[in-house]
Amino acid sequence: MRILLAIDGSPCSKVAVEEVRRRPWPEGSEVRLLTVRSPIEAMLLQEASHLPMPGELIFKQSGWREVDFMNDALARLESSVAGLRVTPILLEGRAKDVILDDAEQWGADLIVVGSHGYGIVRHFLLGSVSLAVALNAPCSVEIVRSRDDRPRGDVPVTATGGGEPG
Repeated sequence: MRILLAIDGSPCSKVAVEEVRRRPWPEGSEVRLLTVRSPIEAMLLQEASHLPMPGELIFKQSGWREVDFMNDALARLESSVAGLRVTPILLEGRAKDVILDDAEQWGADLIVVGSHGYGIVRHFLLGSVSLAVALNAPCSVEIVRSRDDRPRGDVPVTATGGGEPG
């Protein structure tokens, strides 16, 4: 099984990592641990230096330190799920577009994303990556919410959707 786990270091993406960790996946399953950086962050990094930088310096630059969460997620997945192959990937672009494109190109069977649980105003202004992914994905999608982000009275922690109907 091919699982695309899109994370951004937020609390909701940590919950998504934990959800993938706790499951018994079929033998030979792969997780593509995807983080998407915006083009603006890449521009700021390029302005900082006109010379190529080694990887360890890139991640120490302002705005890139939070990518350490990717290493943490990688270590947590590899240490707890025997036989699971995990590949970290860092891509650039609009998160919803990159996630959908990568899932299709890689042939993902499942996309797992966290839900930020934004209110209606922030949702309207920022859009929803998880909603866009669920509505347009070429495969099944699981949106994982933290228990603190659930609306009152809502029992399930996860919601699935996407793919072709029927």
